[in-house]
Amino acid sequence: MSTTAELTSDPQLTYGVSPLRRMSERAIHLGLVACVGISVLTTMGIVVVLLFESVQFFFDVSIIEFVTGTRWTPLLKPQHFGILPLMCGSLLVACGSSLIAIPLGLGTAIYLSEYAPPWFRDTVKPILEVLAGIPSVVYGYFAVVFISPIIRSLFESADVFNAAAACVVVGVMTLPMIISLSEDALRAVPTTMRAGAYALGATKFDVTVRIVVPAAISGIVASFLLAISRAIGETMAVTLAAGATPKATLNPLESIQTMTAYIVQVSQGDTPAGTLESRTIFAVGLALFASTLLMNLAAQWFVSRMREKHA
Repeated sequence: MSTTAELTSDPQLTYGVSPLRRMSERAIHLGLVACVGISVLTTMGIVVVLLFESVQFFFDVSIIEFVTGTRWTPLLKPQHFGILPLMCGSLLVACGSSLIAIPLGLGTAIYLSEYAPPWFRDTVKPILEVLAGIPSVVYGYFAVVFISPIIRSLFESADVFNAAAACVVVGVMTLPMIISLSEDALRAVPTTMRAGAYALGATKFDVTVRIVVPAAISGIVASFLLAISRAIGETMAVTLAAGATPKATLNPLESIQTMTAYIVQVSQGDTPAGTLESRTIFAVGLALFASTLLMNLAAQWFVSRMREKHA
């Protein structure tokens, strides 16, 4: 019979796995750490480049003028570097698309989670998520040739390229994110909570509105904030649909320009590299990065404060 010392001296018996398996698990661990490191280094590289180029830009342009100025004409004479028109355009598209995507997305998520039969949910949800795989340039072309003519037929004062068309198409683009995340949050609510409400005589509508939705509110609001962040950072669809006229306006029928659309305009190669005009894209990119970062931090803060743990 083997003694205790003999048993503990065998590494295979001590750890319960062979040395080859331990080596493979160690390799997988190192690979995962490398993936994390690459992600962190990539993010840090983006931030460093934005800060380096933006600092050079702000040597020539006052930060006060950049933040509070109401005219943006860096490629024309006289030059003005007020980013408010671009931020106003991005905010208009984000808010307009949210007014479309949030009610439709939440309503669809509630129906799929609480009312739809399983076969219908399993069929419709993958179809809706296909929308997320369509290239944004296709959405932009669809807005120009289909949505914009409809808007102009309803409102004669609407421009050919207008913010309303961009709001509609970006709202459709963000629908899959809201539907998927909200539906997952609703289905994560324990069945025991629904059963308890039904036992007390509550109707289906009461259970949905007063039990399920409040219990999943953290995940639902997080999906809203992430969708808004996506709308702020959308590029090609907004570039094609909204036009290229930086204007501090809240009229959705007018042509506007967002921060992402301006970056596309300057990045086409007509502006010489290293000039003040070319460095504007880094300053605008820094403002865009800061706004989306704040939105993501707000989403994480809200989820951490509002998350409810159910047994």
